[in-house]
Parts: sequence; C-alpha cells; structure tokens
Amino acid sequence: MEPAVKGTLNILDVCSSMKVQKVVVVSSTSAVHFNPNWPQGRPKDESCWSDKKVCMENELWYCVAKTVAEETALEYAEKNGLNVVTVCPCIVFGPQLQPVVNTSSELLVYVIKGGPNAMNDRLWHIVDVRDVADALLLVYEKPESSGRYISAPNYINTKAILELLKKTYPNYNYVKCKDNADQNSPITPISSEKLKSQGWKPRALEETLLDSVEYYRKTGILQDVEGEGQACRLPDLFQFFHATEE
Repeated sequence: MEPAVKGTLNILDVCSSMKVQKVVVVSSTSAVHFNPNWPQGRPKDESCWSDKKVCMENELWYCVAKTVAEETALEYAEKNGLNVVTVCPCIVFGPQLQPVVNTSSELLVYVIKGGPNAMNDRLWHIVDVRDVADALLLVYEKPESSGRYISAPNYINTKAILELLKKTYPNYNYVKCKDNADQNSPITPISSEKLKSQGWKPRALEETLLDSVEYYRKTGILQDVEGEGQACRLPDLFQFFHATEE
C-alpha cells in the first residue's frame, strides 16, 4: 500500500510545483465494489467507495491500496488547489502494446486455457483498454470534468463468457464453471453514466473479448494449449473467482 500512496503523493507534489493544470489519476473499480452498506439493487456509482475495513478483513490488499490512494489524491487536490480527476476502470481486456501478459489478461487466459480450479459464476465488469485510453484523454481535455469517473461499461457472468468464447473458438480447454450463480459476490452492477455523459462511447463487449483472443493467438500466448490440456495459474488479485471446493 505504501508505494501506491506515496507514489501518488510524490507525483502530485511535482505537478503542484510545476503548476500543472490538470492531473488524471488512474484508480480502479476495486475502490468502488466492496461496500456492503450500498443499497441492494442500486447500481454503484461514483459516490460508492470500498470499505477499507471490509477489504482488510478479507485481505484484499490491492483494493485497500487503490481506495486509499484515490482518497488521498482527491484530498490532496482539495487541500492544495490542484485539479485532480480520477478514472476507475474495471477488468481491462483488449490488444496489448507490451509483449508480457498483464494481470487482467492473465484472468482471461486462465479461462481459455482451462486452469486447474473451477470458477464461480460471478459477474465480470469489463472495459476495453482502447476505451480506457479514450476515457483518460476525454476527462483530461474536458474543462468541466471533475471528481471520479467509473469506466466499466459492460458486464457478463462467467458462464456467458464461456459460451461466447466457445462459439467462436471451440478448440480450447476452458475452465470449468459452477452451475449455480454466486449470490454472495460483492461484484454487483455499476454505472458508467457519468463518463458517458461526457461523450465517452465504449466498444461492445464481444468486440473486446474477441479482439483479446485474437491478440493472444497472434502472439503465441495460446499456442501451447490448444487441445493439449496445459493448465495455468489464476492471479492472486482474482482469487475470489475460485469456486469453493465441495
């Protein structure tokens, strides 16, 4: 947590000293999702913050770090008169620029390769990396942008992802998914309406997923597993997707 908070403050200090007009901080919906007191059935919006105590009790340290870092950035802005806007993306898929698979993409690769542990039928919020880039540029350039912006336009459950991918790419092993939906998941619908009201127009979910798989195929990430049953590891950040052993 210390690098996330101190690193953010160091950058904001430099921006203040250089009289930067606006700073856009990339946060995460991890700083939004984990709020057990949010009214049931109401989509979470920018006024919803993850409960740090709940995150710590469940050892969700990434969520704690993202929440504290974002709170710190906005508090700094108010105290020092710096124009700070935060953007909170969800799970980010899409074609990558770098050759190394990032953590979000590891989740989708795990699903396609058929990791050793079954997964819960949980809700996934997904955004395309190209749309995140558009969102960052949009809120930077819009003079009226302020506060937080959630970047989470699409959601789908695990079984539906598997069905969509298998329809186009039937020859991979794919992870097993529990039949029953996970009713106790903290991941519930969230709203990106504030960002869309600024003119943000994200891609359709199917385009993002299929473009992601095509990138993995082109770069050889999936080449060693097509029809061979080789497993991989689910990133620690997404361990709550694991189904409980029965």
